[in-house]
Amino acid sequence: MASSQAAPGTVLITGTTSGVGLYATKALVDRGWRVITANRSPLRAEAAAVKLGLPSGRSRQLKHLLMDLGDLESVKEGVKNLLKYLDEPLDALVCNAAVYLPRLSKPQRSAQGYEISMATNHFGHFLLIQLLLENLSNSRRPVWVGRSWGIEPPRMVMLGTVTANYKELGGKIPIPAPADLGDLSGLEQGFRDPISMANGKRFKPGKAYKDSKLCNMITTQELDRRFKDSPILFSSLYPGCVANTKLFRNTPKLFQWLFPWFQKLITGGFVSQELAGERVAQVVSDPEFGLSGVHWSWGNRQRKNRQQFSQELSERVTDPKTSRRVWELTMEIVGLK
Repeated sequence: MASSQAAPGTVLITGTTSGVGLYATKALVDRGWRVITANRSPLRAEAAAVKLGLPSGRSRQLKHLLMDLGDLESVKEGVKNLLKYLDEPLDALVCNAAVYLPRLSKPQRSAQGYEISMATNHFGHFLLIQLLLENLSNSRRPVWVGRSWGIEPPRMVMLGTVTANYKELGGKIPIPAPADLGDLSGLEQGFRDPISMANGKRFKPGKAYKDSKLCNMITTQELDRRFKDSPILFSSLYPGCVANTKLFRNTPKLFQWLFPWFQKLITGGFVSQELAGERVAQVVSDPEFGLSGVHWSWGNRQRKNRQQFSQELSERVTDPKTSRRVWELTMEIVGLK
């Protein structure tokens, strides 16, 4: 075995019926990992995986679990079923699932009455992480270091985005509005109808998505601060602009046609679903990504064989006072406080 070569482990990935989650599943299965997927429709997840040439969900290497991230009760039930199924701790958790509904004229509500993008992208993943921290911390994935075996720390990996980080060009785009949680008054008031935005202001569907992803990245940084003594490594990543995934299926048809070409020919930011999935698998599995508190990026302009780097994050992501308050309010909303 080569120096610093970690053995495959067991990983849970959310949102794998298409796009980055599906191709990350393939990349990890190809590496020998045991992959458990969490989706609203395990049947669709299985069909997508089989179509890509992956083993059946009846095999030990791939298991499809029912979990609707937009429904907190479904997350709790899904975790119960997961823990019954597991015969060893998870070695990694990948929070990938997301909804993006930029054409809504009024908020769509989750089962608990929360605006759906924040409910799915942030609240559901936040609860999932909290319920799995103890299990993850018991991971014992072997790694060969030099002349002996060691233990590779477990990892929690969050899919981030440039639109939530104003240190990057994509985070400065003012349309529909930059990601900004404001004074958190919407979260402070419990985030139920008629509230639909974290700042308590008028509903903007595109901004609601950006704000939820900002909360994802804030959560990752706060996990790193709160659990310095934990064996778990907490990181996020932006694999590049995967402009042709079903994340954009609710945008206008013209946008769906133009956006990939714009990213390929103008910005140079386009990344294939396959490459994005491979990059997720690297952050999950490779020893060189074994750092906590890092937001991994390959840059806004893609080049062949581009290497990862630690992307600087804006104060909206890293401010400890805001992060602490977002954490406390989210704990209350998901029923853990």
